[in-house]
Amino acid sequence: MPAVFPFTAIQYNHGTGDVSELVAPPYDVLDNSQKQAMLDRTGDNIVSIDLPHVPAKELGPPESYKASGDKLRALIDAGTMSRSESPAIYAYRQTFEFQGESYQRCGMVATLETVPFGNRDGGGILAHEQTFGGPKEDRMALMKATQCQTSPIFGLHPDEDGEAVRILHEVIDARDPDMTADMGDGITHEVWTISDEATIGAYEQALAGEDVFVADGHHRYNTALNYLDSLGDVSAEHPARRTMFVLVSMSDPGLAIGPTHRVLGGMKDYTIEKFIEASQGLLNVEPIDNDPHTFEAQMKTLAERERTPNVFGIYDYATGLCFGAWPAVNDPLDAQFPKQSEAWRTLDVAIIQHMIVEEVCQPELNDGEPVKWAFPHSIQEVLDIGKGKETGSSIAGGGKPQLAIIVRPTPLDAVRDISRAGELMPQKSTFFYPKLATGFWINPLS
Repeated sequence: MPAVFPFTAIQYNHGTGDVSELVAPPYDVLDNSQKQAMLDRTGDNIVSIDLPHVPAKELGPPESYKASGDKLRALIDAGTMSRSESPAIYAYRQTFEFQGESYQRCGMVATLETVPFGNRDGGGILAHEQTFGGPKEDRMALMKATQCQTSPIFGLHPDEDGEAVRILHEVIDARDPDMTADMGDGITHEVWTISDEATIGAYEQALAGEDVFVADGHHRYNTALNYLDSLGDVSAEHPARRTMFVLVSMSDPGLAIGPTHRVLGGMKDYTIEKFIEASQGLLNVEPIDNDPHTFEAQMKTLAERERTPNVFGIYDYATGLCFGAWPAVNDPLDAQFPKQSEAWRTLDVAIIQHMIVEEVCQPELNDGEPVKWAFPHSIQEVLDIGKGKETGSSIAGGGKPQLAIIVRPTPLDAVRDISRAGELMPQKSTFFYPKLATGFWINPLS
């Protein structure tokens, strides 16, 4: 692993107390109405800094980023936010319900050496998803305006002997948290400040030699690399040489992974009958019970019956009909991508993108043109898109949903294997629930 460092964070309330009205979900899951609701409670909420404009995944007007920088400096001048007096790392626990079960996910907040993605001696920082220009331009403009990293990156590390988890729980079990928050979404956040050298040293040793897999925050880590590069030749101690992470052990019992389904729309010649006909030879498709809420159970039955890891649920918005589908041959991307690893070729999301969309939907049902996508995480969100309730998708803004492809969660082993192979999954391949909160820590770069 790149070297682990404590850091002097900028925090609300000197890093103490209940900050429920000041922290926020990540910038990229918020729309304008959600941002405004938080600002209506207090204009000092972190969204006034971290979300300069909406939509967040593209570059906004220069004045919006200037306003973010001005707001941060104003909060510091007023004493609402302040920089900690001594370097620290922070234990972070999230308590939540997921798919009917209770979880507590624990991580450690620290900074890591800002190094390029890839394998390296002593452990590297490894990517698993593609990135795009718009979000990186947005985050770069914000980073330049604030001279800070305003939200942490979510990183996973193997921790096969469980030592990092043991250290975390030793801290958490010893005393009450220093900061708490509850944003009313069913997730409780707790933070413990750790400044004693013995605990920091033990945690650094527990992570020595380990890889870090970026679970969420690929665009922000790319931005950290680009920002450092933009500074030219800076000293080894320059703060931009370190990037803020929440590090979660792969052995943490609270690590929950959910699916990211695919909703497709905007296809000129689509009907479910034409889709099934065009899929012949590539997909086996059969009718199942017309209850979208039972997709998971029915997909499990099909996977066991057909002895295949790749089973999809198919939902047709026009008729409400449900189908099960699986590739007509094993390893269906082998001929098209022989140089990719088997772990990559047998990803559900890779098969959807490169076989179903690129070989069926685009050429056969949309005159070769790109389809529109949405990426819901639950069956209810899939259904809400059909009712026009889901506002965060390109489909809601410019087309009608036609076909939903239901997937199972991407296995954690696949994330590890594909990252170590230096390969990238299609976008929105993983969904680690819940998202990290923004606002507990800001990492200054000057």
